[in-house]
Amino acid sequence: MDAAAFEFLKQQDLPPSALYMVATPIGNLGDITLRALHILNAVDGIACEDTRHSAALLQQFGIHKKCLALHEHNEIAGAQTVIQHLANRERWAYISDAGTPGVSDPGARLVNEVEKAGYRVIPIPGASAVAAAVSASGSAMLSSEGRFQFLGFWPNKIKERDALLHDIRSSKKTSIFFESPHHIRETLLFLAAHLEADRKVLVGRELTKKFEQIVVLEAAQLSQWVEAAESLKGEFVVLVAGRQASIDEAPDHAALLKWANALSPYLGSKEIAAVLSQALGLPKKEAYQVALDAKDAKNAK
Repeated sequence: MDAAAFEFLKQQDLPPSALYMVATPIGNLGDITLRALHILNAVDGIACEDTRHSAALLQQFGIHKKCLALHEHNEIAGAQTVIQHLANRERWAYISDAGTPGVSDPGARLVNEVEKAGYRVIPIPGASAVAAAVSASGSAMLSSEGRFQFLGFWPNKIKERDALLHDIRSSKKTSIFFESPHHIRETLLFLAAHLEADRKVLVGRELTKKFEQIVVLEAAQLSQWVEAAESLKGEFVVLVAGRQASIDEAPDHAALLKWANALSPYLGSKEIAAVLSQALGLPKKEAYQVALDAKDAKNAK
């Protein structure tokens, strides 16, 4: 493909005095986007979570820029340095070691400081371990109808771990978290012991890399899988299917709104509330609030 095919990149608006949050590959360098390369070549400097780690990526694509180390231990101070450059109408990018900055990586404090200083922040999307796991999850996402909660890294402290387990067990949303190779065995065995036996769990290892592995199991099968696994090395993404609603359980608010929206062309708010209350066993006050919420949402469109 010749260079003319990428002329559209030159039409990209690159305002000065802006910070570009650039997503980088999570393992496979082929996942770098054309837009990311364009931005990294165009900016005046690049702030990096680890300059040594990022040097290999930048060298691979022939990008030579001044770099600044900006990580969790110096994020506020590093942000002030970036802001000084933006004040001089420079364009700067920020890249973490892998994936999207600010997603279980430094970046949030940097963005907050830049925005407080009055400068623009522009996201440059790319590879995501969370999105990759969701796209390959199949049955583990069906019960939650595409809704999920991202929980970051699995905690090591018992109190935090137990609280997170309660959240996962009770939520109807699919839960997604990261885990290191040092703790994955312990974590999977913990889930096997505390989740319902038929709860679906996806385990993704080394996503996008040469030895990528993705399996979807029931919680009862996790212990056997751990014992038989050829390798537990690499970075892990774990996805736990949401809780199945019981037969006599009232639908959640989103489902109730669907009911109300379906009835709204034919009934008023009071009549909708009466139907919801009678058919689904909702308290009348709650049913009427759902009807009002549906009406407000419709009027807002």
